[in-house]
This record gives sequence, C-alpha cells and structure tokens, in this order.
Amino acid sequence: MPRATSFTADTLADRALLHFWVHGFHAASMDDLVRATGVSRHGIYATFGGKKALFLACFERYQQTVVTPAFARVEAPGADLAEVAAYFETQIAQGEAAGLPGPGCFVANAATEVAPSDAEVAAKVAQHNARLKAGFSGVLQRVAPSLAEDTRSSLAEVMVVFTTGLWTLSRCTSDAETLRRAVRRFLQLIKGVAG
Repeated sequence: MPRATSFTADTLADRALLHFWVHGFHAASMDDLVRATGVSRHGIYATFGGKKALFLACFERYQQTVVTPAFARVEAPGADLAEVAAYFETQIAQGEAAGLPGPGCFVANAATEVAPSDAEVAAKVAQHNARLKAGFSGVLQRVAPSLAEDTRSSLAEVMVVFTTGLWTLSRCTSDAETLRRAVRRFLQLIKGVAG
C-alpha cells in the first residue's frame, strides 16, 4: 500500500512561493526547493512536473494568499481612494512587521528577473497587472465619473506603475515611513487629477 503524502499541491506551492519570493527563480535549485518545501524531488516532479511549472503555480497561490486579501477591498463595489490607501497601508504594515527591507512583490520580482526571457511568466505578470489596473480603474470611475475613458485608463496604468515601484522600493529601505510618505503624496496627486 503506497504511503500517504504529507503535502498537497497547495501546501507545496505555498512553501515554494516563499522560497522563490525571497531568492528568485534562477537562484533556486531543485535541492533548495526540496529543503525549503520538505518535499522530495520525486514529489515535486510528480505534482508539478518540475521547477518551472512549480514557479508558474506560485503565481496563482500568490493571488489567492497575498493579493486578494489585500486588494479585494479596492475591487469591492463602492470602493474609493480610501480603500486604495488602506490597500497600500495593509501591505506596508505587513512588511514593517516582518522587517524591512523585505522581499517586495513576488510578481514584480518575477517581472524583472524572469519575464523578459520567458513568455509564460510575462503572461502571468501581465495578468496580475491587468487585475490591478481594473481595480484602480473601477475606483477612478466612482470617484471621478466625468473623466474620459482614455484618461481613466491611463491614470489606472500610472497607479499600477506606482504600485510596482513602491513594492520594489520596499526591498531596499528599512524605513516604512518612506513608503507611507510616497503613498500619501501619490494619492494627493491622484486626487488632484481626478478632481
């Protein structure tokens, strides 16, 4: 009778996500992933087929366990810029509690490390950015309904760029107030444009 496995695909992806998030894709060897996840090479290959497929699975787990709990407030009906501010504060506070500098954003890290040479990873990054843009665009539509559609779309794109930059900055500062100050100034600018 085969021995029951001590992990699920989700728990394996969650453990791998933490490792990839901190160390990146290229620096993570299969031996590193075996140690980080507590799952044998055979278990990793049998579940995901290899390192690359496991890395791709981490994008979905990141959405479910990190992005949605924080960003769902921006996507909620009736959300306004207060919810955008709360989204940023939630993420900053978590980074502060874990210790800054931190690992930044898993997707932003993958965008710079892997996406330029990998179409599948680039597609995952684009999917994430499209989600952020849609959420921000919905907020802008509520707070500034008179904005032209192309202006709202452009402004939402700028908000995505700011978000990516903010989490990248969190990888090289130990001062959470630097991040909070950037958010306050940015949202003041958005309010001024949305007017």
